[in-house]
Amino acid sequence: MIAVSNAEFDWAVQRALDEIPDEFRPYLENIVVEVRPRPDRKLMREQDVPEDILGLYVGVPVENHGPEGGRSLLPDHIYVFRDNLCEMCETFEELIDEIRITVLHEIGHHFGLDEDRLAELGYD
Repeated sequence: MIAVSNAEFDWAVQRALDEIPDEFRPYLENIVVEVRPRPDRKLMREQDVPEDILGLYVGVPVENHGPEGGRSLLPDHIYVFRDNLCEMCETFEELIDEIRITVLHEIGHHFGLDEDRLAELGYD
């Protein structure tokens, strides 16, 4: 387990987001990325996820936006769970790598990729 400040963790999340190629950025304008310590009971119940989940995408994947590319008025969300990620890492470098994988994994869900395809790409 590693302990880091909120600022250090947020920096690592932003660093992962900065790696996204420019051609994908227009598709991410309606996404809110939120860091939380852990998922709360309501989120676990509503999304049917375990308490040790590292990240979660909640929204409508790009492929389901319709023929006009229409989006919901409400933003999609990517949640990154700080305590769960810190508990699995021993070093800051390992944490940065796991945050990157988690953020890109959840963005992959936004683009409609399933767990198998994300694993093939190394984002599992």
